Amino acid sequence: MARDRNLFKMLVNRLLDRLAGLPPGAELGSEGELATELQASRTTIRAVLAHLAEAGLLSWEGRRKVLLRPPCPADRFDEGETRPRQELVEEPFLTWVLQGDLPPGMLLHESDLARRFGVSLATVREFLIRFEPFGLIEKQPNRHWVLKGFTRDFAEEMFAVRKMFECHALSGLLAEVARGGMLRAELEALRAEHETMAAGPEAGLAAFPALDARFHRLLCRAARNRFILDFSRTISIIVHFHYRWNKRDELRRNRAALAEHLEIMAAVLEGDAGAARAALEAHLATAYRTLMDSVTWAEA
Repeated sequence: MARDRNLFKMLVNRLLDRLAGLPPGAELGSEGELATELQASRTTIRAVLAHLAEAGLLSWEGRRKVLLRPPCPADRFDEGETRPRQELVEEPFLTWVLQGDLPPGMLLHESDLARRFGVSLATVREFLIRFEPFGLIEKQPNRHWVLKGFTRDFAEEMFAVRKMFECHALSGLLAEVARGGMLRAELEALRAEHETMAAGPEAGLAAFPALDARFHRLLCRAARNRFILDFSRTISIIVHFHYRWNKRDELRRNRAALAEHLEIMAAVLEGDAGAARAALEAHLATAYRTLMDSVTWAEA
């Protein structure tokens, strides 16, 4: 039950993030669309909508859901109440694997990992099962896992998939924005945040990775594909993990990526598909070079 409540509170905050850039009177999508975008069941989405309606943010009559007022800080749950169990393992595990001197082929034992990270065996197992499809680890019999290593081949494959997914999602974003409505309003609000950061002090650029994650999440949502959303989240975890610890030229990199985002968004909002695709491909190439230059590679 505690886990379910954490998930519920996390989804409330996620939906509040989505509503923050919308004007009063904007209509939300269907429950099915919200469930896909937030990666939750329709039952949970209904509970989230009921909570926000009770708080006076939404009117909800039949299939029509209308934003009544902008969210405020008091509407949100504290971060400690919303942190998924997986995050207790995710960052420590990636720190250990990506910064440690761990050879490919090393055996990982669930019980050892549970002790190392101070979490339950069930939490470790759930994380490993979820993380396995992305190729960094592989399951063996008797609760053993094999570390395959964060190799150049892994990064090459990961970015090939990222490019394929995000370029596919871009077509959906262009179509959604052309129709107007919620995604266009969200993109305009996100562009305004980018412009504010670009005009602000250099120190503010340290917050760019979170803005970058939101931009790419919005882009992938436009694909209306739960598998793209799920895979893109894991790619984002790995990419932004490196952004967090690789501080070399951090502010310069962030300012350059910020400008690339603005170029993509401008082209999308103008409906220029060719310019948008060229700008996105250039941005992904920059992200690829940043990652490849930041890693001490294990042998493939």
